[in-house]
Amino acid sequence: MLDAPTLWSLIEARAAATPDAMMAVDETETVVTFGEYRDLAQRSAAGLMKLGLGTGDAVSWVLPTRIEAIVLAGALARLGVVQNPILPIYRKREVGFATAQSNAKLLVVPGTFRGFDYPSMGREIADEQAGVELLVVDRTLPDGDPSELPPLDDGSGSASDPVRWLFYTSGTTADPKGALHTDASVMVSGHCLVRVCEMDPSDRIALVFPFTHIGGMGWFVAGLMTGCAQIVVETFDPKTTIPLLARHDVTLATAGTAFHQAYLDAQRAAPEQPLFPNLKSCPGGGAPKPPQLHYDIKREMGGAGIVSGYGLTECPIVVMNAAGDADSKLADTEGSANPPGEMKIKIVRLDGAQAAQGEEGEIRVQGPQLCKGYLDTSLNDAAHDEEGFFRTGDLGYLDADDFLTITGRLKDVIIRKGENISAKEVEDLLYEHPKVADVAVIGLPDPKTGERCCAVVQCKAAAEPLTFEEMTDFLHGKSLMVQKIPEQLELCEALPRNPTGKVPKHELRAKYADA
Repeated sequence: MLDAPTLWSLIEARAAATPDAMMAVDETETVVTFGEYRDLAQRSAAGLMKLGLGTGDAVSWVLPTRIEAIVLAGALARLGVVQNPILPIYRKREVGFATAQSNAKLLVVPGTFRGFDYPSMGREIADEQAGVELLVVDRTLPDGDPSELPPLDDGSGSASDPVRWLFYTSGTTADPKGALHTDASVMVSGHCLVRVCEMDPSDRIALVFPFTHIGGMGWFVAGLMTGCAQIVVETFDPKTTIPLLARHDVTLATAGTAFHQAYLDAQRAAPEQPLFPNLKSCPGGGAPKPPQLHYDIKREMGGAGIVSGYGLTECPIVVMNAAGDADSKLADTEGSANPPGEMKIKIVRLDGAQAAQGEEGEIRVQGPQLCKGYLDTSLNDAAHDEEGFFRTGDLGYLDADDFLTITGRLKDVIIRKGENISAKEVEDLLYEHPKVADVAVIGLPDPKTGERCCAVVQCKAAAEPLTFEEMTDFLHGKSLMVQKIPEQLELCEALPRNPTGKVPKHELRAKYADA
């Protein structure tokens, strides 16, 4: 495995070590080697320099998961700018907020993508914000002569690593928060993925996760470290994506529950032969994992099953399972601390006391991948406790082996007549019902109980819907407390999910509050 202090130095080291090895292949069968990638990134950096970009400038960019996006990330790394990757699902409110707060000098957008006119949005933002230039990248990046590039100041002479990344958390009821990262903090994720997934140059990564998400950067770095290839997918569609992954012999089928369920469905549609013959594991994260899904994938698809982890934009991959962990850990936990010996985790009960082993509380973290704070410094004090641990807002507990299990969000606890109900606990049980394909449990306002528990279910077969009586009988049979059994059942054709696989529960609450 290669290592380097900065992203650009890692790109150079990989290109020197294995210049002719495939780095990426996309849906058009375009192949880029590591040597070609370095050269493309340098030429693009030279072209961007003509636009006046230099070290320390901020660049906001919104691109789908394409080879051009990966090249752009390398080009911006070569220039030493502060790059602000933005998810393509964001619109003018979020993109405009990020460009304004970061004082971006350049906004990069694609052409029309998935029916949305990004250039029009970009022009509106540029017209309203002085100093922001717009660059539309529709498969073609700026080009220039690499010999004109000045030496890169990598910050090695400074007292601390310079900020090179700005990732915004998704804001649903408030403005997004910009987390400040360095190359070093982002690259911790790559080290983790290489270790826990037992990666080597022969691996093929399913890059189906949004590349502009901090999780996408982790896989990008892991590929550079090991010299393996990315199978680049700009829009996940089981009908086209899964054959592409199979054709290119995917070994690490990322990236979360929604994707893993699609792989399993495809395997079940053709059980006579392995879908991915050389599958090593299904790495995941970003959304809750039903324990049963791990066992189903391992039994029916092979490999280690689901190798999942837990992290945040502010602190990516806090914990992660390893491919060699016991099934009980892989199914029921998100893994142990990453990096081992450096990541510190404490569980704090809701009353503020330190939680005992196996006791639920808020997860608080401290480690080398923790961001340097928020761009809006007024948010920093509330985000950390008196010992400097970051308050994640997530609930969980550590077992006797210090493996972390996520039980929900502080805001995802349903309080019914004073009784706390974990949405995830009910979801995991309902997922085991033979009629249930997908499920989300939410709390809805109720004048008598404060909140009522509602299960929103996608059934495996529309012709055989789950009934309310079947749901309650099943949960009674699982010995779930009567107080936790949902009082409302809503059926849907498909649960909404964002590109990271999470269910936007605020949308479900708004939809079913008056049902």
